[in-house]
Amino acid sequence: MSHSSSQKMRYRFEQFMAKGGSSIFISLLIAFLVCFFLIVLIRAVILWIIGPIPDYNTVHSFWDHIWYTFLQMTDPGNMYQDSEATGWIRLTTVLAGFTGVILLSALIAFITTALDNLLYEFRKGRGAILEKDYTLILGWNERVIDILRELIIANESESYACVVIVANEDKEVMDDFISKRLSNTGHTKIITSKGDSSNINELKRVNAVDAKSIIVLASCSDNASMDEKLLSDTYAIKTIMAMLTLQNGKNELPIITEIFTQEKRAIVDFFEDENIIALDSWDIMGKLLVQTSLTSGLEMVYNEILSFDLSEVYFYQADWKGIQFGEMPYHFVDGIPLGIHKADGTLMLRPEDDTILEDDDEILILADDNSTIDFKQEKLFTPKDLEFELSTMEKKSKKILIIGWHDIGNIFVRECDDYLKAGSAFDVMIQYPSEQIIEHIREIDEEYPNIKITLHQENTLSIDNLRRLNPYSYDNIIILSQNPEELSAERIDSDTLMILLLLRKIAHEEGIDKLETHTKIITQVLNSDNQDLIIQTDVDDFIISNKLITMILAQLSEEPKIKKLYDDIFQEDGSEIYVKPASLYFKEFPVRCDFASILGQARKRDEICLGYRIASLSKDADENFGVKLNPAKDAIIELESNDFLVVLAEDEL
Repeated sequence: MSHSSSQKMRYRFEQFMAKGGSSIFISLLIAFLVCFFLIVLIRAVILWIIGPIPDYNTVHSFWDHIWYTFLQMTDPGNMYQDSEATGWIRLTTVLAGFTGVILLSALIAFITTALDNLLYEFRKGRGAILEKDYTLILGWNERVIDILRELIIANESESYACVVIVANEDKEVMDDFISKRLSNTGHTKIITSKGDSSNINELKRVNAVDAKSIIVLASCSDNASMDEKLLSDTYAIKTIMAMLTLQNGKNELPIITEIFTQEKRAIVDFFEDENIIALDSWDIMGKLLVQTSLTSGLEMVYNEILSFDLSEVYFYQADWKGIQFGEMPYHFVDGIPLGIHKADGTLMLRPEDDTILEDDDEILILADDNSTIDFKQEKLFTPKDLEFELSTMEKKSKKILIIGWHDIGNIFVRECDDYLKAGSAFDVMIQYPSEQIIEHIREIDEEYPNIKITLHQENTLSIDNLRRLNPYSYDNIIILSQNPEELSAERIDSDTLMILLLLRKIAHEEGIDKLETHTKIITQVLNSDNQDLIIQTDVDDFIISNKLITMILAQLSEEPKIKKLYDDIFQEDGSEIYVKPASLYFKEFPVRCDFASILGQARKRDEICLGYRIASLSKDADENFGVKLNPAKDAIIELESNDFLVVLAEDEL
C-alpha cells in the first residue's frame, strides 16, 4: 500500500513529536526562527518597494530593523519603536508582536508543563537513591509505622541513620501517612520511593546491595484470601532471588521476610542461608497467646525484650579466662547472661552453672544497652544464700472461652495441648463460621482427645448471648477477630473493644471484682494505637499483634542471630519465659534482698531470673504494669507472696 507525501510527512512529524519535551522545544524554536526570518524578509521587501522614508531611514539602518523585529517578537511592548514608520512597516510590527505572543505563550506553557512533570516525577520518588548502610523496607502494609518506631529507637545512639521504603504506593501517600503518625524521627531519615520491590532494576535504583539489612513486608493483610497470601509469598521469594542475583549469588545482607505458607517457607529454607529469615508471624502469635494465657504479665515482658527501648538482648564476647557460666551474672554491672553462643552457631540457653566458657564463645545477655555491657574479671556482687525449699506447681486443666476466630485460633488450641492437663475444655463462640472454620474445629477436636471443643454459633456482640455462656466461669477468655474475612484493622479492633465493654458490664452486674476473679481476659489487638483504650476495659493482658511482630522484624533486621533465641523460647520443648509466683523461690514473706540474691535463688531451680512483677502495680501503665526487667544487682527489692519473678525456665511448674 502506497502513502502520499503528506501522509509520510505527517507520520514523521508525529514520531518526532512523540519523543517528548526535547522535540517540542526544538519544534517551537524552529517555528520561532522561521517566523522571525519570514517577518524580516517581508519588512525588507516593504522597505525596498516604498523606498526611503524621510527622517526614518536616516536614523534606522536595516540591521536596526532586524533587531526591532526580534525585540517585538520577544516582547510586544517594543512595538512603539515603529510609531514613526509608515502603515506598511507597522503591519509587520503588528505581525511580529502577534506571532511572538503566540509562540512565546506556547513556549511558556511548555516550560510550565515540563516543570510540573519534573516536580511530579520528583514527588513519585523515582530517582536514584545513593544511601549506604541503611535499612531497606520493601513493601507497604499496616506494620510499617511500628517498624519505623522501633528502628528510630534503635538509631537513637547513631549520629545519622536512614530507612528507605520502596513500595507500589504513591510517594505522597506514604509521606503523608508517615508524617501524621511519626512527628519526630530523631536522627533517622526516612525516604520513600514508588516502585516494584521485587524488580531487580528497582533494587539497583535504590542501591539495595549497600543496605545493611532488608525487611520484605507482605503485600496483603493477615485476613486476606489464600490466593492473595500465595501471591504475596511469591513476590517475597522473587525479591529474595533478585537480591541474590544482585550479589552474584553470595548473600551478605540480613533479609527478613513475612511468609504465610509452609510450602513457601520451605523454599526459603532451600537457600540454606541463616541471613535469610522467613517469619511465620501467626505461628509466633499463636504461641505467644498460649504463653500469655498461662502467665499473667508475660506480654509486657515480651514488649520490653523485643523492643529496642529499655532492656533488650545482645550477643557479647570478651576475654573469659575460663569463667564458669554460673558466676557470670556477678561480673557485669549491667546485664543478665541467658546463654552461650558457640562458634559453630549452636545456642545453649540456661547451660549448667559449671559450664566453662571458651575463648571464641559469645554470650547472649539481657542488658539496657550494648554500650553498658562490660565484663569484669573480678566479682562485683556476692549473692546471699537465702533459705530455699524446692516446690512446684501442678499442671492444671483449664476452661477457655474463645470469642471469634482467626488462623491464630488453630495454632492456639493445638499448642495448648502441650501445656494443659487432660480434660481442658474450649468453647468457641462465632456468629457466622464458614465451612472451613467448622471443619478446622472438628479436626482439632478429633486430633486432640485430651481437650474438648464446643462450637457456639451465636452473635458475639449480643450481651444476652455472652451472659448465657457465663463468661466469668472460665479460666481464660480469648477475644479474636469476629470476622476472619474483615481486612480493616480498625473495624476488627472496634468489635474487640465492644466485646470487652460488654464483658465489663456483665462483671459489674454480677458484682465481680476484676482483681479477685480468676478469669483472665486476653485479646488480639491489631492497631497498637488502641492500647490505651484496651487498658480502660480492665483486660488482664493484651496482645498487640502488629506491634510484637514488627518488633521481631526490626530486631532480626539488626541482628539475624537473634532468630535462634526466638526459635527456642517460642516452642514448648525449649526454654521459655515465664512469670512465676515468688512463693516458688522464697518460704517467708515479705522478702527484702538485693537482686543479685534473687538471681541466685532462681539458679537453685535451674532457672535464670530476668526481673520481677509487683502485683499491686499490675494495672499501672506508667509502671509498665508492675514489670521490671534487669534491675540493678545491688537494688534492694521487696516482694510479697502475690508478687512474681520473671524467669527463663524449661517449664511453668
